[in-house]
Amino acid sequence: MIAHIDHGKSTLSDRLLEFTKTIAERDMKAQALDDMDLERERGITIKSHAIQMYYNHTDGEVYTFNMIDTPGHVDFSYEVSRSIAACEGALLLVDASQGIQAQTISNLYLAIEHDLEIIPILNKVDMESAMVDEVSEQIIDLIGCELDEIILASGKTGQGVEDILAAIVARIPEPRGSEEAPLQALIFDSVFNVYRGVVAYYRIMNGRLRKGDKVRFVNTGKDYEADEIGVLRMGQEPKKELSAGNVGYIITGIKESKEIKVGDTITQVDNPCKEAIQGFEEVKPMVFAGIFPIDNDDFEDLRDSLEKLQLNDASLVFEPETSVALGFGFRCGFLGMLHLEIIQERLAREFNQDVITTIPNVSYIAHTTKGVTLSVRTPTDLPENNYLTSVEEPYISAQIITKPEYIGAIMNLCMEKRGILIKQHYLTPDRVELTFDLPLAEIVFDFYDRLKSISRGYASFDYQPTDYRASDLVKLDIRLNGEPVDALSALVHKDKAESFGRKICTRLKELLPRHQFMIAIQASIGAKIIARETISAMRKDVTAKCYGGDITRKRKLLEKQKKGKKRMRQIGNVEVPQKAFLDVLKLD
Repeated sequence: MIAHIDHGKSTLSDRLLEFTKTIAERDMKAQALDDMDLERERGITIKSHAIQMYYNHTDGEVYTFNMIDTPGHVDFSYEVSRSIAACEGALLLVDASQGIQAQTISNLYLAIEHDLEIIPILNKVDMESAMVDEVSEQIIDLIGCELDEIILASGKTGQGVEDILAAIVARIPEPRGSEEAPLQALIFDSVFNVYRGVVAYYRIMNGRLRKGDKVRFVNTGKDYEADEIGVLRMGQEPKKELSAGNVGYIITGIKESKEIKVGDTITQVDNPCKEAIQGFEEVKPMVFAGIFPIDNDDFEDLRDSLEKLQLNDASLVFEPETSVALGFGFRCGFLGMLHLEIIQERLAREFNQDVITTIPNVSYIAHTTKGVTLSVRTPTDLPENNYLTSVEEPYISAQIITKPEYIGAIMNLCMEKRGILIKQHYLTPDRVELTFDLPLAEIVFDFYDRLKSISRGYASFDYQPTDYRASDLVKLDIRLNGEPVDALSALVHKDKAESFGRKICTRLKELLPRHQFMIAIQASIGAKIIARETISAMRKDVTAKCYGGDITRKRKLLEKQKKGKKRMRQIGNVEVPQKAFLDVLKLD
């Protein structure tokens, strides 16, 4: 089930579960498949959820459906691509009150690439603001279907649910695998269970899998015994045997999360398949940030937590890194800022890991004077200016779908972010698609929020990475009393370096506690200081005990204090409290 964010996938899934009696009426709750607290609080799907349903058709047959409810946000598009690779067909949902939006088009293209049968569904037709005829025309223009192929439905009232189930039987082809061939099963997801180890979710392409079989994971080359196999209902339902076309889970007692890879193939040791299934494309992280434990003793715990989280979220990548200011931690790659936020939140909730995250940045390519090409993921990786010939930054092609009255404000926002307008295309008289070339670094922080603000929530946004282009980038260092703090370094465009440096200096002045000596907070590019703030010293009144008498007595005490402050400044360290790090990194 694919759609743009908030077009009603999870609500319609609830109705399908109710109609097929997969979930008992007393156990029913909104967003039944969303099992994370975070998903319920934010009202968004973060993880794809697979479930098996049994449908009693009017022809007397009982059909087995394996459905995956997918996320809609652009940051979780990797989840959608993995789900699509394991399916035969897709239900394409479009909100009748909002029409086709950017992620609708993006997910549709993913499904077409995998030759999936598309069933278009017009959702929320019961709403007063529903534009059934208008949005139906948009769907016909987009996928070239007939008007009678579009199913009118409502996830709220349950209208059209029976039509959808009948259409799945009629239009989506049954799995084509052979039950007699050697076992070939594609792993499309996995989770970690504290008591049972790693649980892998798979789709059997060919062959049969029985409980107790000796199985091999082709890419890792390791052999295990299938302790338990079964299908995915509202809970895990054990079975003795599963055959081609089925979707299920396998428990083999694996405790090490790195032994299972999403996209791997499961086969039998006795009768192995000739080749592995073509798995999923490698994930390409867009945003990089350092994640460090607040206490360095928690480093190993953080590693375990990230490995377990990676099982459940294959789009997270990480590698160890060290920082002078923060000690040992990990450099992590994310698909976007929402993804970063969700990972941080899940580390805190699911693993009790309070972490510090450094300023997020993207990956750059640096060319040195010696002809060497370097991949730059942290500001400290960038060579000094005298060794650089050029730096390239990643660009994206951004599609923004909006109402015509917001075009001017959106263009201003994109120009401010160094964007170039490539194409303007009217989908309908009151919906326009704008295509921009934008530097990825410019959309990392606040672009999406500002786009939603200026368009009053009407604009939808999607992007694809395109290429790397030469750019005038500089490394901005933050210094405290002349010492650079590597965790606060950033790579920024030369034109924006000064304003960014001033913001951080001003923010640090508010956040850092005063010391017994003066602290200079400076932003610098190389040796050139471009912004400065000063925190004055806390001063004890040493002359308070002098009453009357000669002025030289007071002078003597003040000179002694002055020398002490000078010596203290030379040997004193400026401690940056954890709260200051966190607050600076929340900088707009």
